[in-house]
Amino acid sequence: MSREAANEPTGATIRLPALSWRRRVLFVLVVVTVIVGVDLMLRIVRANGMTPLEGATLALFTVTFAWISTAFWTALAGFVVQALGRDPLSLRRAPERPPRAEPVVTRTALVMPVCNEDVERVSAGLEAILCDVHATGDGDAFDTYLLSDTADPATASAEEAAVAALRRRLPGGDRLYYRRRTDNEGRKAGNIAEFCRRWGGHYDYMVVLDADSIMTGRSLTDLVRNMQANPGAGMLQTVPIPVRQETLFGRFLQFAATLYSPMLATGMSFWQGDVSNYWGHNAIIRVRAFMDHCGLPKLPGQPPLGGDILSHDFVEAALMRRAGWHVYLLPEVGGSYEQVPGNILDYAKRDRRWSEGNLQHLRLLTARGLHPLSRLYFVMGALAYGCSLLWLLMLTVGTLDAGSRALTVASYFGAGHQLFPEWPVARTEIMLWLLVTVAAMLILPKVFGVLLCLFDRERRRAFGGGLRVTVSALLELVFSVLIAPIMMTFHAFFVACVLFGRRATWQPQNREGREVGWRTAVYQTGVFTVAGVLWGIGTAFITPIFFWALTPVLTGLVLAPAVVVLSSRPAWGRALRRCGLFLTPAETRPPGALKQLDERLAAPAVQLPPAGALPPLPQPCPRPMPVQRLDRHPRWLRGERPAT
Repeated sequence: MSREAANEPTGATIRLPALSWRRRVLFVLVVVTVIVGVDLMLRIVRANGMTPLEGATLALFTVTFAWISTAFWTALAGFVVQALGRDPLSLRRAPERPPRAEPVVTRTALVMPVCNEDVERVSAGLEAILCDVHATGDGDAFDTYLLSDTADPATASAEEAAVAALRRRLPGGDRLYYRRRTDNEGRKAGNIAEFCRRWGGHYDYMVVLDADSIMTGRSLTDLVRNMQANPGAGMLQTVPIPVRQETLFGRFLQFAATLYSPMLATGMSFWQGDVSNYWGHNAIIRVRAFMDHCGLPKLPGQPPLGGDILSHDFVEAALMRRAGWHVYLLPEVGGSYEQVPGNILDYAKRDRRWSEGNLQHLRLLTARGLHPLSRLYFVMGALAYGCSLLWLLMLTVGTLDAGSRALTVASYFGAGHQLFPEWPVARTEIMLWLLVTVAAMLILPKVFGVLLCLFDRERRRAFGGGLRVTVSALLELVFSVLIAPIMMTFHAFFVACVLFGRRATWQPQNREGREVGWRTAVYQTGVFTVAGVLWGIGTAFITPIFFWALTPVLTGLVLAPAVVVLSSRPAWGRALRRCGLFLTPAETRPPGALKQLDERLAAPAVQLPPAGALPPLPQPCPRPMPVQRLDRHPRWLRGERPAT
């Protein structure tokens, strides 16, 4: 039975047998793998003596290989759990569900913070969500708030008119409210905190949505039932799946995330247990616990590493767990969707902001009272971007070292008129083994995801059939190899910008896809091509064996402008869809919420009438949200510790 088909109503008490042993086994596997990899690299770099450059290469390799090892074993854990049909938390046969759905007896707020977003898309998304919630029969348990930080008066007026129209048109529309702040202090985190201080006392839970979020009514009610069944849970995070992509790049991301993300999330849930993470949206939060323990302080110093905490979600999850509340990742709860940028440049622009926020987390590693896994997530979040800089430095240092040895070590030039060096055979074999090992650890998780799909009849059909899934996965692998050097270079540049004190700009995302012209692509990535050509020529002349090892990286850099332009074209994405490639279940078997969203956006645009006077917001229920200290253990107040 497919995991989609097995997604029965949830609400069972979450149990975590042998959780400490799962973490220990994962830790041992990662450490042993890293030791083996570092030993291979050490044999390579210490041949004929270790130079300072080779010592630097070894140090950089150790960090990046540890990152790869953790991701590999997490993916393998997810593969095994899904292949055995087990629940990643309870380890019992999935689905572990009660025979009937428990009634929804609590109050939940759906909160969508927006700032200068596309009003038509926001309105259509809210309509799709609210109609689907109403269809469950539990719509009366939800209130919805559009929390605007929009600065442009015309856009704000359009938001008011859209909300007024939805209130008149939708069943239960009288529970849709609009609030606009004149001061957007704290950005999204400040927006939500202000809502909690004014109206949080009315609600047991809140579901945080992004402007591009779509969640089905079934998904929302499942989250509420899980919260009701687990009084010690502070946050439950779903796995948002990208949808509605037209460009080649967007469809590539959409296919890859749909095929691989559930497996990876299952592996993460398997070892994270009750100390999972929060990704900022498409998650349900216990309002009281959030208000008591997740008030964010400002970091001392100036931006980019000081000031407001930008990647607030990781920190809020860490503070929630520090206070004793549990944070779970529930990959089995489907019906959670989002949109992603449709071209590489817009995608990189979004990563620029995230890289700055994630690097801020390194300043919080010494905060007292945090769970060790919360500290690990801070490190891993920073390494998600920092590893790109480390990889680039490692490749650069490795090139310099290989070149210096080729030019200075006489034993590599045994023949009288030899143009290219002869590397020792033993060292060459070890290098090949290491390259194969790294490549296998990067590719095998994709193989695992394809196998899970091929051996599940319903899921295989939802992706268009076994042959189409296989061909699409091969194309995705080739494309991921092409764009990896491009994203590596972007991320390395972003990290360097943060370290040198350059702040990121904060603008609305382009979520509907945008075709990139050649001039823009060359302006943004032409330097990648020049660097790749010069790097390749120099390496090929001095040390050919290292040139062949660098070929995947050099190819992506040289072709960067072409990859950016061609992958941004919707025509290419639509052509692949007509061929049955990069199909996803959200396209072949779309849920009602996605169908309604597409129909709403495909309909001719209607001029909204003036909003007039919107009804008053609910009576405020003021409650303080204390700012947390990150330099000492939390203070336990009577009654604050949750029941377990």
